[in-house]
Amino acid sequence: MRGIVTTIILGLLLTTGCSTANHQMATQDQNYNAPLSIYSAMDSTSLVYSDPMAASQANDNPYRWLGFILHPVGLLVDYTVNRPLYTIASLAPYVFGYTAEDSMIDSQRR
Repeated sequence: MRGIVTTIILGLLLTTGCSTANHQMATQDQNYNAPLSIYSAMDSTSLVYSDPMAASQANDNPYRWLGFILHPVGLLVDYTVNRPLYTIASLAPYVFGYTAEDSMIDSQRR
């Protein structure tokens, strides 16, 4: 009995979760801003038809700046931890489970 009640409650929650989507769309349409161009800034042909810099956002994503700052840290960890572990594992593949796929991935590094 308890499982049936739980199933009914879960079913009601899942089916009524999007019941306010139309109301939200109506309020969003009132604040609609027309795009600067009909072409996507990611489209390679947009350079011909529009100015992609004008279509880009005014402020860059802060996570992108965090990625720029942490990239050298990731390279340091790759060269000091990851690559030596791959080298050690390649010396005894049966002990460490080093496979042909691991060898291929390791050989494709720059």
